[in-house]
Amino acid sequence: MRGPHVVVAGAGAMGCLFGGLLSENGLRVTLLARREEHVAAIRERGLRIVGEGGARHVPIGAATSTAGVAPADIVFIQCKAHATQAVSESIAPLMVPGSVAVSFQNGLGNEDVMAQVLGSEAVLGGLTSLGATLEAPGVVRSYATLPTVIGEMSGGLSPRAEALAALLTAHGLPTSASDDILTEKWRKLMLNVAMSATSGLTGLTIGGVAGLASLAAVARRAMDEAAAVAEASGISLPNETRYQVFDGIVDSGAARNKTSMRRDIEAGRPSEVEAIYLSVIERGRDRAVPTPTLEALSALVIGLEAARRADGG
Repeated sequence: MRGPHVVVAGAGAMGCLFGGLLSENGLRVTLLARREEHVAAIRERGLRIVGEGGARHVPIGAATSTAGVAPADIVFIQCKAHATQAVSESIAPLMVPGSVAVSFQNGLGNEDVMAQVLGSEAVLGGLTSLGATLEAPGVVRSYATLPTVIGEMSGGLSPRAEALAALLTAHGLPTSASDDILTEKWRKLMLNVAMSATSGLTGLTIGGVAGLASLAAVARRAMDEAAAVAEASGISLPNETRYQVFDGIVDSGAARNKTSMRRDIEAGRPSEVEAIYLSVIERGRDRAVPTPTLEALSALVIGLEAARRADGG
């Protein structure tokens, strides 16, 4: 047995990249994905990783359900936010005493949903600046080597978070432990609110949005509004750190990537507009913080999705 067993629940682009890197460097990993052709390709040929680090095939476990999957020491929840409840319930039987489940999802509130199903003591928060896309069943493209962070949702630097970060780092996924993961997640959310709808509605890459002055201005207004909501919620995001993730992404290889919201729109899938935008807007309303840019962006995404449904798309 190769050390702890990692289960990636929601093995889309990011889930495959995470699982592939860890399996490539010696951990026992099982990817859980709904698409049968995706799982079949991985089982037959291994996971193919292209882009950053060069092209290679990585042997890795894959399944469409938890039936027959071994108990998990570590679970990564990497599904879309609207599936968090169902996925948490599906992986609950795999959890054993001492197991941890880490959310690497976009937006706010996923850990609360996980905690209701799995217990708050089993849940850690996480975020990453890595970028990836699925190019075909069983093929994932990595765009850049960027940091990943985990931490206790209640705050503080715990021994288990430090140990998990060290384990992931030692097996190909550079990770640090944070004593304030909630602030880190809000900081990552700055990039989400800036780029998700602007890329999603225009089809531009992250770099394309940043390079167009009119759109970049909208993106920064969205970040400023979200930061004001964060401040009203007790999360400090000063100007000098507010744009760190934004600037780091647009200056990296990940600038060539489209956002997950754009990929959802292109594929006709429900987007994560609720977790990324509406969660912030609702917190703003509760605290009397205006969010006109966020409301406009979210309304446009919701309207586009409604039109797609009306057209049968």
